Amino acid sequence: MIAVQQLTKRYGRHTAVDDVSFHCEPGTVTGFLGPNGAGKSTTMRMICGLTPPTSGTATVAGHPYRHLPNPGRTVGVLLDASAQHAGRTGREALALSAATMGVDRRAVGELLDRVGLNGAAARRRVRAYSLGMRQRLGLAHALLGDPQVLVLDEPANGLDPEGIFWMRGLLRDFADRGGTVLLSSHLLREVEAVADRLVVIGGGRVVAQGSKEELLAGSGTLVRARDRAALRDALERAGLPVGDSTDGLLVSADSEAVGLAAAAAGVALTELRPAGAGGLEQLFLTLTAEAATGPTSTRSVETATGPASARSAAVLPTEEIVR
Repeated sequence: MIAVQQLTKRYGRHTAVDDVSFHCEPGTVTGFLGPNGAGKSTTMRMICGLTPPTSGTATVAGHPYRHLPNPGRTVGVLLDASAQHAGRTGREALALSAATMGVDRRAVGELLDRVGLNGAAARRRVRAYSLGMRQRLGLAHALLGDPQVLVLDEPANGLDPEGIFWMRGLLRDFADRGGTVLLSSHLLREVEAVADRLVVIGGGRVVAQGSKEELLAGSGTLVRARDRAALRDALERAGLPVGDSTDGLLVSADSEAVGLAAAAAGVALTELRPAGAGGLEQLFLTLTAEAATGPTSTRSVETATGPASARSAAVLPTEEIVR
């Protein structure tokens, strides 16, 4: 399990992560979502011991990452696909990590086959790899120690549609066998397809978390008018957080409040409905628009079993593995 408690990171006067708390249970994929600069990567680096927090704690399987005796055997990490030795072949890079972690070398060939880098691809230098190939090698590194937990930042970046579909199946199978996955991605449809739980972060703070079904059940209001600019102005003057959508404006408020604001401004509406049917994309846009307007309370969904929980890898540098 991953447990993040009141995690905060400040750089001088700038607060990158502000009092973030969530947890990821075994057997689940948790989608970690937010716009660029929201604090996702900083949070994941703190979980993996690469960035020291200003305050708060993050543990994996009950221990801080740096206290794990052989972390690669507990948690597989994929944070930056470019963080690999460009002069080594794919097989050499994976074999070195296997030796560092005490993994049987036979696992190297098996994993290269599993991620689609067998044959000639395994003998090529990493500098000649495409971004998608580096992502596949990074996933092989993350899986090499047969870990219980995966922490993946944008693992689908650079993969073609077939590769994205393959990765979705790999992560779903990992979770279904009892593993824990924390997945950050801008590919919202892919997250929606594989995730069980969602944590949405904006401005360094968690703005929503809970099961996918519960959060998508109430994701604001979609509204349209012929005069879109006048509608936006009316909503903003009413203090309602507004975001853009291809179908209209997304408002983090119920339909009644939106309708009253439009009527008070004399704006005729052509559509007014709950935005939940729009899926994760509309939820994301609504919540991040709300976060951009100023501080808000965290939206959290309670379940019957307790509170709702909450780049690529290849692998952490060797000195991080052995800590």
